[in-house]
Amino acid sequence: MTERVALRPRGPALGMAEAEGGCHCGAVRFRTRLAQGLATAGRCTCSYCRMKGSISVTVAEGGFQLLSGEDSLGTYHFGTGVAAHHFCRVCGINTHHHRSSVPGQVAVSAACLDGVSPFDFLELPVWEGERETPPGQDVLAGVLRYSPA
Repeated sequence: MTERVALRPRGPALGMAEAEGGCHCGAVRFRTRLAQGLATAGRCTCSYCRMKGSISVTVAEGGFQLLSGEDSLGTYHFGTGVAAHHFCRVCGINTHHHRSSVPGQVAVSAACLDGVSPFDFLELPVWEGERETPPGQDVLAGVLRYSPA
């Protein structure tokens, strides 16, 4: 994965290794160990990710632990049914998902991490998700930029 992330100086540390997070209403809480801190942050062009508009961050292997809210989680599958997108059935926030591009890999929504905002990222890679790509090979579709006023 290409590292193309820039953070505002007042934002979270790029090297953040561990974090806790959850949904908007607090029903779902998790602890995570990030694969490369926030350096893996990006967006996806698949129809679902495009519509929900979240920024995903890759979790290290075995680095996701649900702390509470298992009974509040819903799961959405589409297309090939490989990806599993998890959301809070109380407030509707997408907290994490199991990727189809790398089976077994988990990603969390960056905005669900405590102390992280999507507006902390000045530049984000946007990964191809509409077309099938070889497993484990991300294809860069573009770059999304945020410029504070």
